[in-house]
Amino acid sequence: MIQLKLTKIGNSVGIVLPKELLAQLKVGLGDTLFCSEVPDGVKMTAYDESIAEDLSLAEDIMRSRRNVLRALAK
Repeated sequence: MIQLKLTKIGNSVGIVLPKELLAQLKVGLGDTLFCSEVPDGVKMTAYDESIAEDLSLAEDIMRSRRNVLRALAK
């Protein structure tokens, strides 16, 4: 378990993520993290689940309309 401490940053409160956690999340300076509520707390991830759902729908459409997409690509 990694323990994070809240710190004052200007008029806000923030946390500093250690290198080990950044490596686990595969993120760096300027990247965005997404937090969502889960039954046992909060989940922090580097990927937006709503975008993953949209991409899944797009993949389904591309599979079912493969011939149309090939014709459009010509």
